[in-house]
Amino acid sequence: MACEPRLSQVFLSGLPSVFKVSIRNDASGRWLENSIRFSVNETDASRAGGEAVLAKLSEVLFVETLRTYIADLPPEQTGWLAGARNSEVGRSLALMHRNPAQPWTIASLAKEAGVSRSVLAERFRHFLNETPMAYLTRWRLQLGAEMLVSTSYSVAQIASEVGYESEAAFNRAFKREFEIPPARFRSRSRSAQAEPPRQAKSTPGDQTPAEGFGAYRAR
Repeated sequence: MACEPRLSQVFLSGLPSVFKVSIRNDASGRWLENSIRFSVNETDASRAGGEAVLAKLSEVLFVETLRTYIADLPPEQTGWLAGARNSEVGRSLALMHRNPAQPWTIASLAKEAGVSRSVLAERFRHFLNETPMAYLTRWRLQLGAEMLVSTSYSVAQIASEVGYESEAAFNRAFKREFEIPPARFRSRSRSAQAEPPRQAKSTPGDQTPAEGFGAYRAR
């Protein structure tokens, strides 16, 4: 299983490098344990479609483990994962992630979440330390950055896809976030992807006599 680093950072940054969850306390935990046992056994099997089954199962296991971890967070916990657990903040996050191009306002998000604008803004600040609109802007720009790298869409198309009414408005917001315009961001990212991995520099002690002699002659 792989995650796109730029987009997954929004929730992965809230996870510790190592965490432990109990999987024997309820039915979902027992299912998780049985699934792990099945995946271990399946790695030794040569049945057709085994790799596809394991790939999908790993995604389900990750999501279920993450759900268990979120459910066990202490009540005073803040951050994206704790915010996603809160009913009003979680509902708003789901709406923005599901349809970022929707012309959301604090009023429309609050209406969908079933709370007042002031309550939604306060809860966002408590959990995420920013307003709903600031979060939406960052999320749209992260999506735009990913599309610049992974698609051949024009900047104007990407601006529309992520909810900006004009290319100029997207350019201004993007430059504030990433310090360079979208076109230059795309160019740099693709150039970096095309570069071969750098070889570690060897020291004289790492060279064979023939390599050292060749290096000496090349000077």
